[in-house]
Parts: sequence; C-alpha cells; structure tokens
Amino acid sequence: MSCRTLFLAAALMAPASPILAASTRSPDAVKLTVIYDAFGKQAGVDKDWGYAALVEVGDTRILFDTGNDADVFKRNAAATDVDLTRLDFAVMSHRHGDHMGGLAHLLAINPGVKIHAPKEGFGVYGGNLPSTFYRKDTALPAEQRYFDGQPPATLRFGAAWPKANFQLVDKTAEIAPGIHLVALVSDKTGTLELRELSLVIETSAGNVIVVGCSHPGIERIVEAANAIDPRTHLIAGGLHLVSADDSAIATTVAALHERFKVAWIAPGHCSGEPAFAAFKSVFGGHYLYAGLGTRLQVGAHGGVATTQAPDADDLVDYRAALAARNGDDQHPQHGLAVH
Repeated sequence: MSCRTLFLAAALMAPASPILAASTRSPDAVKLTVIYDAFGKQAGVDKDWGYAALVEVGDTRILFDTGNDADVFKRNAAATDVDLTRLDFAVMSHRHGDHMGGLAHLLAINPGVKIHAPKEGFGVYGGNLPSTFYRKDTALPAEQRYFDGQPPATLRFGAAWPKANFQLVDKTAEIAPGIHLVALVSDKTGTLELRELSLVIETSAGNVIVVGCSHPGIERIVEAANAIDPRTHLIAGGLHLVSADDSAIATTVAALHERFKVAWIAPGHCSGEPAFAAFKSVFGGHYLYAGLGTRLQVGAHGGVATTQAPDADDLVDYRAALAARNGDDQHPQHGLAVH
C-alpha cells in the first residue's frame, strides 16, 4: 500500500513560558523514520523483531539503534531512503541483540561515526574501571599479584567492535544543543542492572522522547526527562509492555496520559499488541501509528504528522516475529482487541 500523509493535528499548545522557551535550543522540526520493526505496511522492507530509527533534529541526523540483523538493516535503510553515511552520530540504547545487530553494517559503511552507548563495567561497547575495584594483598610475591602489584590507575576493557568510535555514557548528558541522553539502570526482574539510554529532544512544545525498550520503565524515563522540560510532547519507540497483563498496561497508559500529560504517543517494537490497543483507546486522535517505514514529523508549532496508516491485518507479521523470538507459535492477547 502506498503511503499517504495524514495530518493528525495542528498546534494545540499555548506558547511556552519565557523560562521554558529560553531552555529550548534545538530546532522545532523533528522527524523520525522507523527503519526496523516487526509490523508495518510499506512495500520492500523486511519485518523482523528489533528497532532502529533515524531521528532528524533540524540538520542534525541521529541513528537510534540498528535493529536485529545487519542484512535486514541494510535493506530497510535503503528502502526507507536513509543514508547511513550521512550521520552526525548514532545512539545505541542498550546491549540487547535486537538493537545492536545491525552495527556491523553501519561500521562497514561509516566506520568513524561517533556512537553514544551506555557505559557498563565489562560491557560489549567497552569500558573502564579504576584499579581500586579489586582488593589487594601486599604480602603476596609479585608473581602472584595482578600487574606485579603495580596496576595502572584505570583498567580499560575491550569492545566487541574494537575500532568503533564509542562514546560511553553513564549519566544524563546534553550531547548537542537541545539534544540529551537520559541514562538509567533497570531494576526489573530479567534486566536487573541493564543500562539504557533514551533520546530527549527539546522543542517549544515540550520534550520529544525516543526510547529503545524502556527497560528501566517508561515512567522513570519521563520523570528523568522532566528535569529538562516538565512537558512531554511525544514519546516514540518501545515501551516494553509486550508481556504485561491488562492491569499493568492500564497503569502505564493512565500514568502517561493523566499524570505526565503526554500529548502524543507513538508506540512501537516491544510495546505489544494489547498496549497498542490500550494506548489508541485512551489517547484517541493523539495515538500515532509508528510501524516499519512510518515517518513522523513534529511541526514548527507542535503539530504532528505521519506518512503511513495501518489496516486490519497490519499486525500479522508482528505476531509472527514475536512468536519466533519467544520460540513458540502462540502469543497471549490479554483480552484486548487490536484496532
């Protein structure tokens, strides 16, 4: 099905207060192109479990994650007209394979690109620790001591991609004017201590937040972003509700809609089919479809437009990809219809 532009809104926000306006340094034109996901309607792209998106902030081009498979990532980038040789930098949200699997292709064609990645002590992106991290016993002979008892001040650890230009991030930081990375650590069972970066872009209407999987919890990510601007204009990406029950989904949807007053929501990747339905039910016209190949654009006055819309069978491939990831052919629907 050919893409058709659906203008979903014009400006709905009042002008920012002088204090908030003064903190907004990035251009209001923010575009997001979904390069990798397991659902979508664009012809010529391959659906697979994983996530990647090109985020354009004015003239700044940011690759956010690289999907699950290098060959699929390569084909999808070409099919969505994303030139990976023209990037200001890339962001790896976290170390899971379905977000970093395409790095081999990226580095093959753009080997020097700056890549912001979460800092972990012994992580796949490299790392370092002060040599004080281990206990010492000065009574031992030199040959039984690390580095003969004279370790360097800092121990540096190799990356899975040793020639890559990784910039390791361990705390929330502004990496370009009006463009931030929020760094959090998951405290959830199954991803305990996993470090994840989320992209936060300032606009006059509030923050645009791009998330990979939201393993630390989307509420915590929004809370951290509130220190930059207490208004959240748009959230796009994976919200990690794919296996959540109806109650947990309803709690998260209500928190984003009522507590945080999120203006627009564009869930993808691991958000899950029941969550797609729940967000659409609550957010109504402020729910944005964000399947593979979709282009979202935040306009100069805060309106949002998308160049793709779903139809009734859009999520068939999403279910198949999820079943393959889980190693079975069943996926619970939690009693929620998908619209």
